[in-house]
Amino acid sequence: MYAAAARTVCRRKPLNPIRDRLRTRAEGVGAALQFGATLPAGMCRPQTKNPDRSMTTDTAAEPVATRKEGARARRNNPPPKGPQQRPRKVHPVLQRLFELYPKMFGARFLPLKLGVYQELLALHGEEFKREDLKLALGLHARSTRYLEAVAAGYKRHDLQGVAVEDVAPEHVHHAILEVFRRRQGRTQEDLRPQLRDRLIAAIEGSGLSREDYMGVVRTQDEASAAALDEAFAELGARTAKREALLRAFEASGKTVAEFAEMYGMDPKEVGKTLDRARAAKAPVSP
Repeated sequence: MYAAAARTVCRRKPLNPIRDRLRTRAEGVGAALQFGATLPAGMCRPQTKNPDRSMTTDTAAEPVATRKEGARARRNNPPPKGPQQRPRKVHPVLQRLFELYPKMFGARFLPLKLGVYQELLALHGEEFKREDLKLALGLHARSTRYLEAVAAGYKRHDLQGVAVEDVAPEHVHHAILEVFRRRQGRTQEDLRPQLRDRLIAAIEGSGLSREDYMGVVRTQDEASAAALDEAFAELGARTAKREALLRAFEASGKTVAEFAEMYGMDPKEVGKTLDRARAAKAPVSP
């Protein structure tokens, strides 16, 4: 009963309009609190407003220094982001081939000449077993880095890194499709425009007509056939533009620089386009 009455007195707002009496009473309470005196019965100790809400809880506040040390520890020791991938183990035969022929099995991959398997057996038959060498070369030739080199149209090289022959158009074509398949599977970006441009470069680099190119690559699946059709359609449109530019240039009687300036074009690009248009018109040697 006493505690309830005391809470009631504390919560009740004074209704006495005489401010002097209230001020005198407040000053007396303040003096009592300052010197540690006991308040009269029924009078509550006024609560001090604390701007830090965490201090109003029953749990003691964490020291500032401790909080800073904890934040510093979290920055220096971030939580693990998941299981880390172990570095891929290199086949021992490939490691040995890198030591023997660093230009072909080192940081940069280049297409190998045909018959390199037999040549390696002849040179290192006592060191390499047939099945191990075949397996290692298969891993090397199926790697994305190797397929990238083939898709780029680089020549085939011997073991010393000397270019010896062109890669067959069908090998370049299928390497382009395989690299596209692997890349597209790792991204949400549509890589078909890049595939089209690489196919166009391969078609032009082969020097074959559409019928001959289709005959050697022998595309069977619908997606690859559609990509090849799109590449041929875009190539036809580009060829038509080049031929039109060549006709306009020949009719102008201008130099390349004057013609480019007249149409606001880059003289170097105009020269390259004219050369490609002339090459396309030249008869193909048997």
